[in-house]
Parts: sequence; C-alpha cells; structure tokens
Amino acid sequence: MSVHSVVDAKNNLSELISRAERGEEVVITRHGVPVAEVRAVAPPPKRITQADIDWLDARRVTLEPGPEGPSELLRRMRDEDWP
Repeated sequence: MSVHSVVDAKNNLSELISRAERGEEVVITRHGVPVAEVRAVAPPPKRITQADIDWLDARRVTLEPGPEGPSELLRRMRDEDWP
C-alpha cells in the first residue's frame, strides 16, 4: 500500500492511477489523515450469449417425476408423523 498527500497525488495522478490498475492500494491523505483511496474499477461482467445458453441447455439434467405429485407429498407429510 502506498500513501500520498493530496499535493503529491495531484502532481502524480497518472502514475497513481497506473499503480492502482496494477492492483496496488493507493491511499491519499490530507494532513496525515487518510481521506481517499484510488483503485481500479472492476471490469463489467461478461454478457451472456446464445452459445452460453446452448451450453447450459446441453447439460441440463431433467428429473423423472416421482410416484406422487407435490400435493400428495405435502398431504402425506402433514398426515404422517414427518421428522
């Protein structure tokens, strides 16, 4: 982590931004008190494409229906002593 005064940050802003882009923590102080932090902005998330959706569809697992539907299962759970 590097700490810089406001005056130093003003005179070297381009360099401090480059350091932040490389992942370094850059803190700016006023009279020795931290007041700001310069850091890189996270890149935007990758957009979902049709190829991504096709990939997911190809790997989708389908479940076989059970012997009873959800209503019957809930009735059985209610009527029995379910743990």
